[in-house]
Amino acid sequence: MSAKKKLVKKKLVKKLIKKSKAPLKKASSTKKKNNAKPAAKKAKPALKKIAKKALAKKIIKKQVKAVAKPVVKPVAVEKVKPVKEKKVLVSSDKENIEKAVSVKRPRKSSKKPIITLPPPPKIEVSNYPKNKVKSLLISQPKPAEGDKNPYLDLAKKYNLIPTFRQFIKIEGLNSQDFRTQRVDILEHGAVILTSRLSVDHYFRLCNEMRITVPESMKYFCINEQTAYYLQKYIQYRKRKIFFGHGTILDLVDVIRKNKDEKFLLPASDVTKEQIVDFLDELKITYTKATFYRTVSANLSDIKSLNDFDMLVFFTPAGIKSLKQNFPNFKQGSTRIAAFGHVAAQTVKDLGYRLDIFAPNPQNPSMSGAIDAYVKEANKR
Repeated sequence: MSAKKKLVKKKLVKKLIKKSKAPLKKASSTKKKNNAKPAAKKAKPALKKIAKKALAKKIIKKQVKAVAKPVVKPVAVEKVKPVKEKKVLVSSDKENIEKAVSVKRPRKSSKKPIITLPPPPKIEVSNYPKNKVKSLLISQPKPAEGDKNPYLDLAKKYNLIPTFRQFIKIEGLNSQDFRTQRVDILEHGAVILTSRLSVDHYFRLCNEMRITVPESMKYFCINEQTAYYLQKYIQYRKRKIFFGHGTILDLVDVIRKNKDEKFLLPASDVTKEQIVDFLDELKITYTKATFYRTVSANLSDIKSLNDFDMLVFFTPAGIKSLKQNFPNFKQGSTRIAAFGHVAAQTVKDLGYRLDIFAPNPQNPSMSGAIDAYVKEANKR
């Protein structure tokens, strides 16, 4: 123990002894008569002495420890900041900085680019007098009995005579003609199907060429009806099938998610230009292949087209069939209705007069456009 600790201990012992001194009475040798518990009284002063000594030892130990380990407060050291050297800008550097600040950098937007196709050309309808309409020739197959048809409803509404006759027919390419296009079906991991015809001819050619369509093939259908029609050839639940609501634009997001795939577009020799423009805009890898062709039907059973007050067409191929079957046809008072911009333009290109056009802002359907025309024409 160091000399300092010994001095502290002696001082503390002296203080405690002074505090603890008290007048103590010596026990008499004679016993008192009236004291019932003399042994207990003698024991109390002895216990007090022991307790005081124990306390004194504890206090001394604590204070000695406090002296032995002095508390050293840490000295706060100020951090010295490094002095940065000032760079002297040359006039050329200043000019470069000003140019960099003045040029605005384009911000990268997280939004996907919107696909916008060029607007279709404006279609003008003739101002030919609206004479009364009694008979219609509709270039569609005759509906089955019991089927609901908007043109049959129009006939009942205005007491018209409807005639259904297809102006075109579809012929599928054989495997030999298809191979001349040098298209490998199995190179493609996805198929875009725009109609039931494309579904039929796609699987027909695969069957003829003995190609087994893999289960991993993805199908992108223009509408729900075409998608469900696939059940005729594949198990619907075990395939990856996507469909829109009637237009190719509905498939934008789904095709973008699968842009790494190579797409196949089974089509006819007369394909809608809008679909091709849409696929080009998406910048995907695709192959357009002809699986079937549209040819003119034999219309020798129709004696004269002038017997009808109105001719209704839905495709440019149907109008071309009209020209091919009746090269000497003069329109006169016979009205021509066309559905779609390409069909309407074909009517004008072949030298005919266009009286009714759909879709238009007032009537999105062909039957609605005819209804509006007949309602006004048959008032007189």
